[in-house]
Amino acid sequence: MIEALWGWPPPVFDPAGPYASSVTTLAWVLLAMGLAVTAIVVAALWIALRGPASLKRKLGGEKTVWIGGVAFPAVVLTALLIWGLTLTAALTEDITGDEMRVRVTGEMWWFRVEYLDREGNVVVADANELHLPVGKPVVIELQSADVIHSFWVPHLSGKKDMIPGRTTLLRVQADRAGRFGGVCAEYCGGPHALMGFVAIAHEEGEYRTWLAGRARRQAAPALPGASAGRRLFMDSGCAACHRVAGTEATGLAGPDLTHVGSRETLGAGILPNNRGTMIGWIGDSQSIKPGNRMPSYDMLSADELEAIAIWLEQQK
Repeated sequence: MIEALWGWPPPVFDPAGPYASSVTTLAWVLLAMGLAVTAIVVAALWIALRGPASLKRKLGGEKTVWIGGVAFPAVVLTALLIWGLTLTAALTEDITGDEMRVRVTGEMWWFRVEYLDREGNVVVADANELHLPVGKPVVIELQSADVIHSFWVPHLSGKKDMIPGRTTLLRVQADRAGRFGGVCAEYCGGPHALMGFVAIAHEEGEYRTWLAGRARRQAAPALPGASAGRRLFMDSGCAACHRVAGTEATGLAGPDLTHVGSRETLGAGILPNNRGTMIGWIGDSQSIKPGNRMPSYDMLSADELEAIAIWLEQQK
């Protein structure tokens, strides 16, 4: 389990890119301002209750009310608003069209990920993982297939809602290679708290190699038991909900499993991806993530579950 929790829950004060840095700076300043205001209110309350009579008279005077209750907050909040809008202006700059684009669609309760070319065509389909090059801004097209979700990788940018019927844009950028945890930040029902995400930043050359490998998928050497697993996958109804490129599995209701063998997590970021967790997920997904839309295949024997897991393991 620990392997799956890289950065999850993600720390919100550890930015790894320019868009997250401005949000983090603003958050720290707002926190400091909140603490300062709280301290002033507590001090005023102490004076009102226990302070000397002279201070009580000054605290209740008309001049204090105008300065402390009207002028001070008006000036401070106006200055804070202008500074905050200036600091975060890059988050709302116009899209130039030259940025790399990825479409991420929120589903109950996982993320569909599609890498797009310049014409907006899907080049690679994936789920629950976002791969991006270091040092390059990436525009995320956010959509929702059902209810309102929210996409948030705190290391890389602020959060933005995923709204049914609308497409919203969010810039992300990583200034260093690594793995960064993400979450759905809007309660969307059921196992919302188990709707995780992993963003993986590669050096640019490594990223290009990764993307080219995904686009030109090679048939993996067959593992012992894989052919039986493929037959069970098709016969048990898995293919009705899941797509595996190059096979008769064309379902779109669930995550695309074309590259599931190379993913680092299962169940939308909640389990490390290995044969044992794959077997457990197929056989009893409802115990692991109660309420998710994949039924538990507890009618299959242990050998049958392992055979399916072996076949999925070689989908890379």
